[in-house]
Amino acid sequence: MITRGEVDPSFVEEMSRKKKEPEWMRRFRLRALEQFREMKDPLWLRGVEEIDLGSMILYEDVEVRAGSWDELPEDIRRFYEEVNLPEVEKRFLAGLTASFDSETVYARAKEILERAGVILLPMDEAVKRYPELVRRYFGRVMPPTEHRYAALHYALWSGGAFLYVPDGVRIDVPVEAFFLISEELTAQFEHTLVVVGKNASIHFIEGCSSPQFRRFSFHNGMVEAYVHEGGHLKFTTVQNWGRNIVNFNSKRAVVEKGGRVEWMEGAFGSRSSYVYPSVVLQEGASARISGFTVAHPDEWKEGGAKVFHVGRGSRSSVTSKSISVGNGVTVFRGLVKVNRGAENAVSTVSCDSLLMDPESRSFTYPHTQVEEETAKISYEARAWYITADQLFYLATRGLDEDRSRAYIALGFLSDIVSELPPEYSAVFRRVLEYDFGGSVG
Repeated sequence: MITRGEVDPSFVEEMSRKKKEPEWMRRFRLRALEQFREMKDPLWLRGVEEIDLGSMILYEDVEVRAGSWDELPEDIRRFYEEVNLPEVEKRFLAGLTASFDSETVYARAKEILERAGVILLPMDEAVKRYPELVRRYFGRVMPPTEHRYAALHYALWSGGAFLYVPDGVRIDVPVEAFFLISEELTAQFEHTLVVVGKNASIHFIEGCSSPQFRRFSFHNGMVEAYVHEGGHLKFTTVQNWGRNIVNFNSKRAVVEKGGRVEWMEGAFGSRSSYVYPSVVLQEGASARISGFTVAHPDEWKEGGAKVFHVGRGSRSSVTSKSISVGNGVTVFRGLVKVNRGAENAVSTVSCDSLLMDPESRSFTYPHTQVEEETAKISYEARAWYITADQLFYLATRGLDEDRSRAYIALGFLSDIVSELPPEYSAVFRRVLEYDFGGSVG
């Protein structure tokens, strides 16, 4: 066991009592805590040895409120401005739930969602207002037994968003949630649950950020998504963490017959990060998973995807791009499993890495388990290096080394970053420019 400190069952019970949760949720939390104590950390996991659960802020009771941007507390708005994201929060028209530390403090749903019967609520509120609906899906897509930190999450989850789209409803504008860690030695366990009805469609955007801290904080969020027959979910995650964040994020979608899911994952910052969006594809279902990340010196970034083909004619594609700087390390872990009976399943995996200097490192660990001989699986990996000749060529065009590296990095990520909403694409461009020493114009 790597993490230090203990979480007492009485703490979990008191937390559930303060939240006024139904009895089934209290029991769920306590079972998850028992499972966490019994399970072991993966041998390859690193970075969590600094986590002392006994000294961290695991939950703060923050008042839930609603209103406009201008009504947000001044200190919260200041944090948004410092991480360069206030424009994003103001301009998205679909709706917004924003989480400050572990609690949702700002919620706004546009009338178009209410008229369509879409439910968009803070997760804590949804448990009380729609207990049977939440219970039907909660913990069923990604169970606590999945791994040790999933169990810890379920014991301590707080905050997050609940989104329910009824059958046949198609929402053409994005819906957004934003999560912020505001203090060091804080643990954040927000839980997002998205349910897309039969032949329904929606685009959900999840933003995560934090200021820079001297000491670390821990993010252990989770996303569960269930897409019913013929439904479509596009889920975009953009993360701009401070450099002392340990980021462990579990995500999974179950996609019924003919349904479709698109995962888009973009991440900067954090000392260590482990994010592997996963999907379970039933008959005729499809998934497209794409992600990018940057590892700066002394950072360890792991990403990838897990795809489970359980139905005939299911299709998936995985695209990963990463940049390593200094002694930063990026790791791709990919799993494609085709169950017996998933006839004519098709899966493609592509992994590209850009090494900015000789000290940079990148590793790929693809894994396939194929039980159906009619399946078609392909995998390719490529590593790119910045050479002295490239830098010299750009220098002859009047660019210094920092700006040259920024241009190369932006070019490498351009195809995947262009799929982000325009506001977020601009944010990541600014972050890249800052990271490499200045604006590229």
